[in-house]
Amino acid sequence: MRIASKINSLKRELPSGVKLVAVSKFHPVQALMEAYDAGQRAFAESRPQEFAAKVPLMPADVEWHFIGHLQTNKLKLVLPYASMLQSVDSVHLLDAVSSWCMAAGKRMDVLLELKLGAEETKHGLSEDEIFDIMRRAADYAGVRIRGLMGMATNTDDAGVIKGEFLRMAELKRRIAEAFPDAEGFDELSIGMSSDYRIALEAGSTMVRIGTSIFGPREY
Repeated sequence: MRIASKINSLKRELPSGVKLVAVSKFHPVQALMEAYDAGQRAFAESRPQEFAAKVPLMPADVEWHFIGHLQTNKLKLVLPYASMLQSVDSVHLLDAVSSWCMAAGKRMDVLLELKLGAEETKHGLSEDEIFDIMRRAADYAGVRIRGLMGMATNTDDAGVIKGEFLRMAELKRRIAEAFPDAEGFDELSIGMSSDYRIALEAGSTMVRIGTSIFGPREY
């Protein structure tokens, strides 16, 4: 099935209000353009150098998301071009992003990444850290905290994945209840090619799908 057909099939399946973010990392610009020509506008990358290299090769109306671990010394490769930074996984990174954006005269939409999966290699914030950030949201004038992002444990156990996604949905609900004045805190970015249907059941507003669109990664 061609990329365009996969895009159209996914968009027919997704409920109204759920954004499809095409995870294009490790795939050539030619593949991205095929998705673009099919109407896809939101793309996600996870490596700063690849991100910065692809941006000028794509049309100007692409909505770029960054979804990988971002080191503070690589901000200049990502922040000038990103519409959303989905992977704020530490207070240190949030401080740096907010400061960079204030100096650049812009405000960045960000998601706070909850450390959700069991793997030790996963990055992310704890629930306590997220609540503390929300209490001090006014300190981060360079960003707008739009919601939460997370990746489930890498397992074939759908029950484990569902439980983790429901935990995130409940955390989002508790945050919205505790901070009713939070501006635009309405996004829940969960679900990838292998588990997006479970994520949709849990209330995902944004799915990050790569393999089901572009096929296996090209390294």
